[in-house]
Amino acid sequence: MLKIWTDGSCLGNPGNGGWAFVMTDGAQTIERSGGERDTTNNRMELTAVINALGALKKHNEFELFTDSQYVKNGVEIWMKNWKKNGWKTANRKPVANQDLWLALDALLPKFKIHWRWVKGHSGNEMNERCDILARTAAEKMP
Repeated sequence: MLKIWTDGSCLGNPGNGGWAFVMTDGAQTIERSGGERDTTNNRMELTAVINALGALKKHNEFELFTDSQYVKNGVEIWMKNWKKNGWKTANRKPVANQDLWLALDALLPKFKIHWRWVKGHSGNEMNERCDILARTAAEKMP
């Protein structure tokens, strides 16, 4: 099964940020990363997932590993109620990063994703690789 790891990084919060994903099917590994100015860590975490899903050409079922509880809980728990409440939180405030949540929500029906949380900075090889790629992308921003 295809496995995808994603990560986001931000130098300051807000500040220059980077996102990255690594995907492998065991035979081939693909790495991508990018950066943005004046962003947040949560935006970069979401951007990493959106870019990973956008890069998929032939797989529709896979494991996605993230060290972001924000992303995992958002998709698996919170998003259902946000949508029902017109993209407002339980406190009736607009959902933060709504533009990215909407973009992710539009992609999700195309896939069967097995969401996996991995503790960040704990020695997981692929998570550490994503962290390096995301941080490097953030550092390269002007």
